[in-house]
Amino acid sequence: MAVTAKIDVKENDILGSLRDLFKEILELEDIHAILVPQHLPMKNMVMPTLVTDPDHLTGVDPLAPAFAMNAAKIVSRLTRKPLGGKIAAVLRPCEIRAFIELVKLTQGRPDDLILIGIDCLGAFQNQDYFQYAGQNGSEPTMRFFNAFLNGKTTEMEGIHLSAACKACEYPVAASADIQIGLFGAEINAHYLVQSQTDAGTNILNQLSLTEIAEPSARRDAIRLLVERRTQYRDDMFAKTSEATDSLEKMTNYFATCVNCYNCRVACPVCYCKECVFVTDVFNHDPSQYLQWANRKGIIKMPTDTLFFHVTRLAHMSTACVGCGQCSNACPNDIPVMELFRTIAQGTQQAFDYEAGRSLEEDPPLSVFREEEFSEVVGIE
Repeated sequence: MAVTAKIDVKENDILGSLRDLFKEILELEDIHAILVPQHLPMKNMVMPTLVTDPDHLTGVDPLAPAFAMNAAKIVSRLTRKPLGGKIAAVLRPCEIRAFIELVKLTQGRPDDLILIGIDCLGAFQNQDYFQYAGQNGSEPTMRFFNAFLNGKTTEMEGIHLSAACKACEYPVAASADIQIGLFGAEINAHYLVQSQTDAGTNILNQLSLTEIAEPSARRDAIRLLVERRTQYRDDMFAKTSEATDSLEKMTNYFATCVNCYNCRVACPVCYCKECVFVTDVFNHDPSQYLQWANRKGIIKMPTDTLFFHVTRLAHMSTACVGCGQCSNACPNDIPVMELFRTIAQGTQQAFDYEAGRSLEEDPPLSVFREEEFSEVVGIE
């Protein structure tokens, strides 16, 4: 039976309360480690940390508007083979959705894992986070958190959330074993924890919690946030489609691409061990460049940039979860996410598929369905 409980927040210190919760979970007999975002001591950035000693949870901050990487890749590395023990992982909704895709692509295993989702308020681009936070530890997190509670859901102190977060219609992780609920709670007094699977219920039943009914204000708060983000998303789709609806426009869109492949490396669901673009297939002979240049008198260098992105679109649009790490990693601020989400929306709708929705759904193109696209092939 699902559990909904509240956890008190003492002296307005929600981060301290979350640290205590994670410490309790780590101290359970069947939990050997917890993957959780923490402030690094050497630089004020929040990164995933794998913790086995509860005394090393002092820098925990899953609310920070920092998103340096999608930790689904880390969870994939930790779970590809049996661990010999169970771990818990505190993740954003898009990280959980990406991990579900990786499981379906045989790049991870959910067997020895407890997924802990947390209501996502969004995050800044990396450089914007440094500008916002400076070197002030967790204090910027509380500024951000309080601003969000006061209605500033897209911009704080003149700095905007990333476009990926403003367009994200999944602020709650429906596939988590345990969900930490912030929306609709009396957050200065308490927040919610909810089990969404039997494994989650088993964990929460081992903790000393006060069970309550889910407040109706939670559903209303989520609905309003999703409505705002969906409107932003649809406007983004329209603008991006217009900006890329011809070969010439697409070429202009990626004009400043330098073939660094950062977007491929940062993408949580791009998992190939060897990418064709770093093989000899695209290691052209020097004379080839001269031949191409001689045809028109000029070629843009480096070459193959548009081919690279179109190939990635063909490979990844069915699995894209819209986390925005591709844009976050681009050194020239190309709006990669906007295009990938726009194409992914159409691709996934065509297959009646939603990346990361469920482990029970087979990825498109991985199974044959005789009735699929019957209107295209002319079979009734």
